[in-house]
Amino acid sequence: MAKHIFVTGGVVSSLGKGLTSASIGMLLEKRGLRVRMQKLDPYINVDPGTMSPYQHGEVYVLDDGSETDLDLGHYERFTNSPLNHYSNYTTGQIYLKVINKERRGEFLGKTVQVIPHVTNEIKNVIKRIAEPIENEPEADVVITEIGGTVGDIESLPFLEAIRQFPIDVGKENCLFIHLTLVPYLKAAKELKTKPTQHSVNQLREIGIQPDVLVCRTEQPMSRDDCEKIALFCNVPANAVIEERDKDFSIYEVPLSLVDNKLDSLICDRLGLTTREPNLDDWRELLHRLRHPDHEIHVAVVGKYAEHADAYKSIYESLDHAGIANKARVRISRIRSEEIEAEGPERLLSSCDAVLVPGGFGERGIEGKVDAIRYARERGIPFFGICLGMQCAVVEYARNVCNLDGAHSTEFDKDTEHPVICLLDEQRTVTEKGGTMRLGAQPTTLAEGSKAATCYGTSDISERHRHRYEFNNAYRTQFTSHGFLFAGTSPDGELVEVIEIPDHPWFVAVQYHPEFKSKPTAAQPLFAGFIAAAVDHRVARREKKRAEQADQSPGESSPASSGS
Repeated sequence: MAKHIFVTGGVVSSLGKGLTSASIGMLLEKRGLRVRMQKLDPYINVDPGTMSPYQHGEVYVLDDGSETDLDLGHYERFTNSPLNHYSNYTTGQIYLKVINKERRGEFLGKTVQVIPHVTNEIKNVIKRIAEPIENEPEADVVITEIGGTVGDIESLPFLEAIRQFPIDVGKENCLFIHLTLVPYLKAAKELKTKPTQHSVNQLREIGIQPDVLVCRTEQPMSRDDCEKIALFCNVPANAVIEERDKDFSIYEVPLSLVDNKLDSLICDRLGLTTREPNLDDWRELLHRLRHPDHEIHVAVVGKYAEHADAYKSIYESLDHAGIANKARVRISRIRSEEIEAEGPERLLSSCDAVLVPGGFGERGIEGKVDAIRYARERGIPFFGICLGMQCAVVEYARNVCNLDGAHSTEFDKDTEHPVICLLDEQRTVTEKGGTMRLGAQPTTLAEGSKAATCYGTSDISERHRHRYEFNNAYRTQFTSHGFLFAGTSPDGELVEVIEIPDHPWFVAVQYHPEFKSKPTAAQPLFAGFIAAAVDHRVARREKKRAEQADQSPGESSPASSGS
């Protein structure tokens, strides 16, 4: 029987439950255990697919096409846990399942209630995640993160369900970890434990006694602080785990938890006999982050640039590629509307590479097109993702293929040159949720293309999330102007990868490669992109040195000669 770990959060939101859960999962895997990860979200939306990135951050897509919470990105980056649609449930999904059962008469005329019907459904999805999937055996440990904050009315059915869970499977098979905040008051110059005490009291009123407290804090906790929290929260002092803020990298979190012996404590409490974890690869990646050979500047030009979580996987993938290339990646988040207002020269002139990510809606589109043109004409490495690829097609159509006014029908239904348009099967879609081209799809890469070189193979699979495609009626015109269709669907019908062969690095893809990158295994295209950015930086530096060397000490520079 699988062991179950439940992770809850208290005091405030955004404490990092997802990151902590992923770190615990990674440490248990390093001990040789088979781990499954799951996130239960309290909002009523059926999934985050129709939610604004400003409210919810990015939508993380799985191989099976599930649109999920961004915390599942942490799970995949830190662990090898197989994720599918059972890995993320919302209140909306749970209630939808219950209501559909009631409509089918499966409750035999009973009054349908939160307890036991909704809570039973929640327990069913928790049990289901532990079962064998795709030729993989049953999990040794299931880590279930409960979204929201203790005290929120939305979370109550989930908390009630996990309160009941030890009764069903035995207390010895369950562990409750509560993540909480221990704030530091600068005026008093001391940490305050009262918020943690109140949060734990709220949990205990529900009927859940946490076994472990993970305390987020910006200052070191003293032994007295830990003992005070242990006494008032009814946990052993060694079960009060300090998790101090990490200024340098989120990838320090697992090592911090090991230093505080959280993984050992979990195994002892659950009766798991395991080996000691080998974290050499994790220490190596942190060493590379701390001691880079290069430092480069990448501009990410997007619609939601000011909101870090909207492109969470993009930023993480750039870091992973930096690790692979021994380079520190400095990211400038530039709103595409700023490019429209000010032009690309001031905002992009100092960058070593430009990345245009995905998105929806017309706002800022022309700024993305202008940024792409700037990178193409000046030989700056460019990487386009999803909508970024479509904008690259629009830019090339207008400025190289001489197709004036070319556009996507998503933004201009009456354009004379619809170089990007809807697939036939998308034209009749009326509902927005879960109706795009979603999940893992195969791609065949052209031999000799930059993409094929990066992947080291011509047959790949990547995750998609989009409706619009390249219009095949324009393929011949693009090809005649030096455009390379570097990747297509296996039947050749859908364009997946585009390149400009005579550009140092101009690659754009219809899919989302950022969803398959790990800190210990950078996604191949991101690694190639950052390698090109490093080369660009080195070339610029050498050119500048050569120009300075050409000027004799007594010779004035052209800029000051008065000519």
